[in-house]
Amino acid sequence: MKNQPYVPRKATAYFSQPLIIPLTINKPESKVLNHREVITSEFFVLSDGEKKVYIDRDAIVEYGIQHIVNPISVSYMNLFINGVLQPKVNYRVTEGRLVLLTEDVPAKGCPIILQMIQI
Repeated sequence: MKNQPYVPRKATAYFSQPLIIPLTINKPESKVLNHREVITSEFFVLSDGEKKVYIDRDAIVEYGIQHIVNPISVSYMNLFINGVLQPKVNYRVTEGRLVLLTEDVPAKGCPIILQMIQI
């Protein structure tokens, strides 16, 4: 096969439904600035390949003092396992305790991060 010049091809995509991008229109009354303090905290732990329950003392010590706060005192809570956001049905949180509700256990050494946001 001879060296032929590269000719770019047009990319085509086929969608079963039209692509709809929602747009938010700012109304004048929504421009009022509300200054609130946002507090974020995290709980970092590495899976041991066996446990489904993690408590405060399981946290990675090198990241400083970490505490799993009471879910009632936070606005948002996100759990990431190996960098993937988990649906709420996969876990339960109480103060000082994270319980994984999945059938399988994360692989040994897999990072588990619980992000807690207070607004």
